[in-house]
Order: sequence, then C-alpha cells, then structure tokens
Amino acid sequence: MYDVAVIGYGPVGMVTAALLGRAGHDVVVLERYPTLYNLPRAAIFDDETMRTFDRLGISGGLLPTLHVQRNYEWRNGAGELLIEHDFAAVGGQGWAEWYMMYQPYLEDALDGVVRGLENVEIRMDAQVTGVRSTSHGVDVQVEGDDAAVSARYVVACDGGNSFTRGALGIGQDDYGFSEPWMVCDFHLTGAADIPKARQVCDPGQPISIISLGPRHHRFSFMLDSADSFPVEREPDRVWARVAAYVDREQAELIRVATYTFRSLVADRWRSGRILLAGDAAHQMPPFLGQGMCSGIRDAQNLAFKLDAVLRDADDALLDTYQSEREPHVRAIIAKGIELGRVQTMRDPVAAAERDARLIAQREANGHPDKMRFPGLGPGLRDESPQAGHLMPQGRVESHGSEGLFDEVLGRGFVLLVDGRDGAALDASATEMAAGLGVAVHHLTNRRLTTEGITDVGGVYGRWFDETGRAAVLWRPDFYILGTSGVLSDVPSLLDTLAIAVEPVQAPAIVGERIRP
Repeated sequence: MYDVAVIGYGPVGMVTAALLGRAGHDVVVLERYPTLYNLPRAAIFDDETMRTFDRLGISGGLLPTLHVQRNYEWRNGAGELLIEHDFAAVGGQGWAEWYMMYQPYLEDALDGVVRGLENVEIRMDAQVTGVRSTSHGVDVQVEGDDAAVSARYVVACDGGNSFTRGALGIGQDDYGFSEPWMVCDFHLTGAADIPKARQVCDPGQPISIISLGPRHHRFSFMLDSADSFPVEREPDRVWARVAAYVDREQAELIRVATYTFRSLVADRWRSGRILLAGDAAHQMPPFLGQGMCSGIRDAQNLAFKLDAVLRDADDALLDTYQSEREPHVRAIIAKGIELGRVQTMRDPVAAAERDARLIAQREANGHPDKMRFPGLGPGLRDESPQAGHLMPQGRVESHGSEGLFDEVLGRGFVLLVDGRDGAALDASATEMAAGLGVAVHHLTNRRLTTEGITDVGGVYGRWFDETGRAAVLWRPDFYILGTSGVLSDVPSLLDTLAIAVEPVQAPAIVGERIRP
C-alpha cells in the first residue's frame, strides 16, 4: 500500500508528489497521458511560487528559461495606455514578483525532481477509471489493470475536467463568467519587438499578448463563439491576426487551441481520504495569471498536513485545507472576473466611457491599486492579526553564510525571535519547539556572530517594527501560523501547532506500508 496516490502529473501533481516524496512517504503518480504533455498552458507565476520551486531545488536551472516582467499594461484599440501595473524585481518572497515561462521547461525540471526520488513511482499512460474508499484507505482502478492501486490517501490533481471530482459526485459553484478564447503560441526564430505583457482592450477584438519566456510568445483572441474556432484556427487566419506584431520570418506557429475560461469552485475539496487540488478544485479566469499559482499553493498546503497525518496526527487536520484555501481562491476569482469584464467590454459606447475614465485617472497621476491577495481562512493558525498571511523572505547572514532565509537556514516550521535587544527564548520553550520539529532562530543586530542571524536586507527588522510582535511562527508553506507579543507567550503559540500535529492515541492506520 502506498502512502499517497497522486492522480495527474501536471505542475500541481508534480509538486505534490515531490513534496511528499521528499518528506519520506511512498507515493505513486497516475497520469493518463503516455508522456509529458509538452505544450504550454500556464504562462505566469509569482514570487511565492518561485519560493516553492526554490524549495525543490530548481530555481537556478529555471532562471535562464524565464522572463522577469516588470509591468503589465492595458491599452485600448487606439493604442492609448489605460492602466499599467508595476511588479518588483524583488518581491516580498525574495524573488521577482512576475515570471513569464514556457511550461514544458518547468515540467521538465519538476519531472527531474520527482524521478530522482526512489520512493516515488510514476505510472504514465495510467487512466484512472474508478476510486473507492475502503476501511484502510482508497482503491484506485486503472484502465487495463486487474488489481487496484491502494493508498492511504489520494490527491486528485486531474484538471478542470477531473474524473475524480465527477466520480465522487462533487458539484461546483459556477460564477457564471466564461468566455471562449483562441490561444496561439509561437516559437520566436528571429528578432521581434513584441509587447511582453499587454491586454488590448478593443471592443472589436480583445487580445491578450504574453511572453512565454525568452523564446516563446502567446497571443490570445476572444471569440464571439466557440463555434467559430474551426475556421479561425486556420494558420493563414492566425498569421493575419498577429501581422501587426510578428511575421513568419520571425516566428513559428506551434500551437492553436480554443479555451473557454471558466470561474468555478468545487463544493467539497475533501471526501474522506480523497482530496482535490488545482483545477480539479477550482478554475479561474486568466487575467491575474494565478491559475497554476493557486494549484501550487494547494500542493504546499496539503503536503505538510498530509505529512503530519501520515505520521499519525489526527486527520481532522486535513479539514483545514479547504477552510484555509477556499477564501483565498474565491478572492482571486472575484478580482479576475472584475478585471476581465473591464478588459473584454464589447459595447463600443461602454468601452469609450471606460477609456475616458481610466485615461483621466492616469492624467491625474492615479495609479491602480497594488494587487494584493488575502490571507488564509480559518484553520491551522492563531488569532493574531498577522496569522494566515505570507511571511516575507529576506536576505540573512548566519555563521558566515549569506543568502535568502530559506537557502541559509532551511525550511519547515520556523520560529523567529526578535533578539535585537538581547531577548532570547528560554530553555523550556526552546525544548518544546525542538520536540515539534520547529527550528528556532534569533534575529540580532550583529554580523558574523556565532549566535543568531543578521538581517542583511532589513526585511525582518521592519516586520517586527511594524507589527510590534516579539516572535513569529511560520509554516512549511510560508504562511504565518501565529505570533507572540511577548516571549512568555511562545509556549501557547507552540501549543496551537502541537494540538494539530502530535500523534493521536490510536493511529488511524496500523501495519506495514507495503507497495503492491
């Protein structure tokens, strides 16, 4: 019996398998296609997602294949600038806020990580045809196999048309916002001056233009009806659409697909020992570039909780997955719909009014609000104001080594104490943290010290100064579990974690873990 069966081997399934495999669990991956998909779908990811990729050891290899985008502009049909969103070269998670990518390169990198884990088995060309809960876990039926694949838990990352979700009879909340688009991907073979990130807000033809890294580009065209796709997909018609930006001497057309953007959230993300992640749990419009990012957040959230449950923590911990993630997802969907409706106005009169309003705002030196996502919903966190929000990552120095916090000091559960005034956690609290697997670090003002860490970039000192807290505990998914205003309250903070992750008296599963 495997610990976890992961259904689907796109980026979300890959990250889920990699995180669980690295935690020491026996994982089987079931992918319906015989090979990696090898065509781009997602195009963008953010600094939080890059922090996850860095955790998996692929950030350095990925960087040459990526384009760091510093702005995202919206222009009307006449080319006038309506909105320009700015993105930092170094964001709150220590990485650039916006990366443009060619997805096959990412999948190759993730696949290399997963295949390097001896305790993870990948079965390609394995179409799942049934899932059945048993007294000991879940039996997964694969087409053509007589014996079911048995696992203690299943994570279904099988996409928007999820077989698993349908087999479980789980409904979806439909926001009613869906649009047919034609997606055209190009491999650049010569020099071409193409906008890297532009929404063309033309009521006659809304267009999205996005870089897919240094050598690829995507043009997406809103269609009046999906029925027009068979005609519009003809190569000559596609080249005519992009003629103002690129020609056949500069690029090769490698993919034309129709895609209806939807806005859906599954009613339940958990059914006993089966959990949905990524597009199987939620689908969102593409205007914020957060579809894949949201799925990677699911994987991070689930992985450390499943790790605890597989080590005999109460599996009620898994109920916090949807309660935490769903509010975050719904907020992104709502914002994406808001932006999408502005961008895709087809009424010329309404579009002209929109243009006049947005141009006036720019002329008045108005800037669009910075895109900020909400924190987590209720779950594994305390009630402090900072709980449930991302903990920023900065550069630190410790024992002569300098770099990003994760790279210098490691990952997992981390308790950071503000020790700039000499304050230190007492021995009993330190011992309690160690018993829970929590790494304790003290922030100091000294460099090249043998004790504590130095805040090279000032990120952590600013955080402590702004919040007035004495200590902060964050989780393996980089979200804050809780904070303490005084160090004497740290044991109570640690109790919040202990209650959730310590083994229950009677483990849910007794016996050997044997692969079939």
